[in-house]
Amino acid sequence: MIALTAAEVADLAGGRVAHGAASTTAQGPVVIDSRSAAPGALFVALPGERVDGADYAAAAVRSGATVVLAEREVDLPEGAALVLVEDGVAALGRLANGVLQRLRATGQGPLVVGVTGSQGKTTTKDLLAGVLPGPVVAPQGSFNNEIGAPLTVLRAEAGTRSLVVEMGARGIGHIARLCAIAQPDVGVELVVGAAHAGEFGSLEATAQAKGELVEALPATGLAVLNADDDRVAAMASRTRARVLTFGRSPHADVRALDVVLDAHARPGFTLAHDGASAPVRLRLHGEHQVTNALAAAAVALGTGNPLEEVAQRLSQAGTTSPGRMQVVERADGVTVVHDAYNANPDSMRAALKALVGMAGERRSWAVLGEMLELGPASRDEHDVLGRTVVRLDVDQLLVVGAGARPIYTGAVMEGSWGEEAAFADDVDAALEFLRARLRPGDVVLVKSSNGAGLGRLAETLISSEGSQK
Repeated sequence: MIALTAAEVADLAGGRVAHGAASTTAQGPVVIDSRSAAPGALFVALPGERVDGADYAAAAVRSGATVVLAEREVDLPEGAALVLVEDGVAALGRLANGVLQRLRATGQGPLVVGVTGSQGKTTTKDLLAGVLPGPVVAPQGSFNNEIGAPLTVLRAEAGTRSLVVEMGARGIGHIARLCAIAQPDVGVELVVGAAHAGEFGSLEATAQAKGELVEALPATGLAVLNADDDRVAAMASRTRARVLTFGRSPHADVRALDVVLDAHARPGFTLAHDGASAPVRLRLHGEHQVTNALAAAAVALGTGNPLEEVAQRLSQAGTTSPGRMQVVERADGVTVVHDAYNANPDSMRAALKALVGMAGERRSWAVLGEMLELGPASRDEHDVLGRTVVRLDVDQLLVVGAGARPIYTGAVMEGSWGEEAAFADDVDAALEFLRARLRPGDVVLVKSSNGAGLGRLAETLISSEGSQK
């Protein structure tokens, strides 16, 4: 973050300096967890469902924070300044926007790239961090809401050239609010899917919400649209910005030709744009990663970077976010694919196809948990997923948790698998089941929505010494 005095924080955030010197300067990171406070940090004390950040303000100062932004009075150690605001989340957004405006006022502000879509946002932002000119600021983890997006913006400094902001939505208007904070120059629309059908109610409503990103772009901006998704392609009519499409469609501006997968299901393809082409070999696993790679490439190409350089950087880029097709080879020869951070019907199918490709002649295991936020269609979607596991000829299925049970029943009804399909009540039971049955050479995919808790299962499975592939 750029250095700000307490008075400047108050002015940008819409608050007032209640205690301490107005000249007290914050020049370290902006944090919402007191345990992350470092010398010079600005601690934003947000009230939560379980804890109130204001209760930890003094601890943050003892760890080095110099300025605290809070909604109520707190006692702070000597030397720190307190900025009071009415609404901490709203103040955080105003502060982020104010800092961005200051950076842009110098004439050397960062290129801001907003990324949204029902799946692939996190992987795409990781790829963008690898292909865009640096220094690049991109979200840590999946910071894509009204708290995470401002925190990402506030990591930008005077020398930041590219700022990637992941934008999620749980309803109409959410992305518009994030755009008001981050004011993107480039908007990336990946796919409209059933990830949050429970909130939006229909794919049409999802498309309406996701399209708020391209609606917010300036006339001088760039809308990067997936030509392979009809609902995304239709967003071209909703923006005044220049449009650049990507995909495997022959009508796409940025295309992937001759896609092949290696023995670890890592895609290779020819990146083609504007009459030129260059080879790409991704370090990511699964054919579905081609879409994410093309999106990143389109942003880089659309903002003036040479195609050969983009292809080279894309081939070197990886994902820094755990739990997204993270492949680990254990010392005993078992390969664990940790993809348990998020799940929806589309990403589940993509991950299962990647599992089959990676396993080849080896034994494949699909360890699946619940897909959350699917609304009334949840049972049917889980049932269809179980049938898909059978049709893809996955060797072994283990379903974990009561909410995911329809996956098991769907698989049994589709193929009468017997011992090839099993159900475990919880993560501990699943671990016990797997430990007794895994053998060298097995490839194990662990996938569910984050709230289903299978991340702990995957992390436990890979905790023995291994190497990431």
